Amino acid sequence: MPISPNQGSTGGGTLVTITGTNLSNTTAVKFGTKPATNVTNVSPTQVTAVSPSGTGTVGVTVTTPGGTSNPIPFFYVGAPFKSSLGTTSGPLTGGNTITISGTGLSTATSVSFGGVTSTPTVNSDSSLSVAVPAGTAAGPVAVSVTTAGGTNNGLTYTYVDLPGITAVTPTSGSTSGGTAVTITGTNLDSTESVTFAGNPAPFAVINATTLSAVSPPGAAGPADIVVSNPAGDATSPTPFTYVAGPTV
Repeated sequence: MPISPNQGSTGGGTLVTITGTNLSNTTAVKFGTKPATNVTNVSPTQVTAVSPSGTGTVGVTVTTPGGTSNPIPFFYVGAPFKSSLGTTSGPLTGGNTITISGTGLSTATSVSFGGVTSTPTVNSDSSLSVAVPAGTAAGPVAVSVTTAGGTNNGLTYTYVDLPGITAVTPTSGSTSGGTAVTITGTNLDSTESVTFAGNPAPFAVINATTLSAVSPPGAAGPADIVVSNPAGDATSPTPFTYVAGPTV
């Protein structure tokens, strides 16, 4: 006599279907010693019921006027605990895969990012991988994992839109570096790096539309300024020009 699903939350509330024979006129379903609720006789071969709260493994029995069935095992599963996200931000378009660590993750069936769900791949009881779905807007969203034991919240993932560069001031500086450059554009508050012709530059985020950077040393000539964030890269519409100093 199988039961599906054969596991559920320690808090109860799992709707199960019990299949067997001679199940007509079922009068009770018990999980161990506790009675189930909402017992419904679907047919002579099928009964549905909602599990009570419990722990560990219990035997589920069905009682009819003809007697009580043999017990079939049902496993109570605790709610998952999430300790960390491997990656806490990514592109608004989604599609990147992240790792979630915690405990009780082996029965995970879905991960929600601000209400948009994705089906995970379970690596172990303490780890799962999931492809991040596309977000509806840039910014933080709550992440929740649902398992047979319930749903747990408490982590945050931030959707990031692509950066954009509209202007660079000044547009030239010494080949020895050290020029203070103001970069204006869009979505700059999540900037992770700034480069001049591929060379990393120290920078500071002023706000979502402004960065301050200091040019590194470079060869005379034009150099693309590239701003990168978790969503991707933006290249300055006008390159920065390195100018060699005079010699005598």
